[in-house]
Amino acid sequence: MIFAQISKIVDPIAVKVDRWTVDAYRLLPNLLIAIIILVIFRFLSRLGGKFIERILGHASQNVALVGLISTITRIAIITTGFFFALGVLGLDKTVTSLLAGAGVLALALGFAFQDLTTNFISGAFIAIQRPIQVGDVIETNGFTGKVLSIGLRSVKLDNFEGQQVELPSKDIFQKPIVNFTHSGERRVRMEGSIGYKDDLVLVENLAVSVVKKLDFIDPLKVIEFNFTRFTEKSIDFEILFWIRQDKTGPGPAKSAAMKVVKRVFDENNISFPTPARPIDLTPPAPGKSEA
Repeated sequence: MIFAQISKIVDPIAVKVDRWTVDAYRLLPNLLIAIIILVIFRFLSRLGGKFIERILGHASQNVALVGLISTITRIAIITTGFFFALGVLGLDKTVTSLLAGAGVLALALGFAFQDLTTNFISGAFIAIQRPIQVGDVIETNGFTGKVLSIGLRSVKLDNFEGQQVELPSKDIFQKPIVNFTHSGERRVRMEGSIGYKDDLVLVENLAVSVVKKLDFIDPLKVIEFNFTRFTEKSIDFEILFWIRQDKTGPGPAKSAAMKVVKRVFDENNISFPTPARPIDLTPPAPGKSEA
């Protein structure tokens, strides 16, 4: 009786094991083919990644972007090989389920990391289009500074005040950028005022002559001198001149121009009007001491 009961349990198991063994022998050639496919696609992924790195390395200096695209290429090739291997094994339904699950997962991750995804895409476009490069002096999003690095997620600036500013790539890509380095030229504006008794022609000639002698002035550009408006106490003017950025920046250039203009005006008795300040003539209230 005991052996009969054991046989009832063991026999179905033995039948299933025999069936599995037969199926395994049948699948063995397909399994070998699937393994060979995986090995081939693994090799192709390495070749594809190196090829992408070589091509993009000439087109972009952004190491992060080149590495990301190379990694994505390798993953895509390996994933394609994996699906081919599953198809050889006859697991078509499994392939369909995996594709559906991957689509749902990608959609969920896209919503969950929307800002991060936007920054990565913006960083990729910045690296490809190259509106800015490392070393450029730019103004964007209310910040002015020198570009230190361009990553996929952010761009880092030196704000010339000892701090480092890190801006998201999407803000750089979506907002206006003033690139002071792209053309290699920079114009500086200096403003001032003179009195009504001063000779306007003399003022213009003196100012232009001393500014022109500064060693950082671009000799190929014309220095512009314009009187801009009449005020209650003065006549305002502006001087526009181009500088060579390899010698100085706009701040020091403007300061040097102000010094030489002030000196030549003093030597020729040209006045710098000061604004009139109101004088309070109201007597102090009784009981309060004068300050």
